[in-house]
Amino acid sequence: MQPEIRKIVTYDEEVLIEGFKAASQPWRMFAVAAVVKNPWAGRFVEDLKPEIQAYGPVLGEMMTDRMITLAGGGDAIEAYGKAAVVGLNGEVEHASGLIHTLRFGNFYREAVGAKSYLAFTNTRGPANAPIMVPLMDKNDAGRRSHYLTIQFSIPDAPRDDEIVVVLGAATGGRPHHRIGDRYQDLKDLGHDLDNPAAV
Repeated sequence: MQPEIRKIVTYDEEVLIEGFKAASQPWRMFAVAAVVKNPWAGRFVEDLKPEIQAYGPVLGEMMTDRMITLAGGGDAIEAYGKAAVVGLNGEVEHASGLIHTLRFGNFYREAVGAKSYLAFTNTRGPANAPIMVPLMDKNDAGRRSHYLTIQFSIPDAPRDDEIVVVLGAATGGRPHHRIGDRYQDLKDLGHDLDNPAAV
């Protein structure tokens, strides 16, 4: 059982000026999207596990290899995330199933030496639906400078019986980050890192 991949789309943007001020170095955000036939389209399937287990490693390895090539190495990636958009003849559960498995995400996580979980979205939409890939620091989930979103679309995907599976990355945080971090907020509020009220 192998995923039927109709095409692979690469998105890449390099920001030189942000907020009316030049970035100290070019800031890149990029993504790889695989347009995959939805094996469950048009029907309710109780057990999604066989396809998840079969598709996850194939997509995870192939897409991770392409992301690392785009970045020029895993160390160049500071922020990362994933997303999936299922076509109109599928369930959001189908989108979720293909990206929320360690058989998919662990390839990427290990290739970039990450400690934090992969930020994610899973949505449903027609062809040309917005694809939103949330990113966060690969080692520090509370580092706000790296809370980013890649947004793009594919004019002919997803078709009704397809799923667009995406990995995204950034080479750094926002160039002129100045809103502070989560840890300072917690300290100012008298909370510990888990954010309960201090006693």
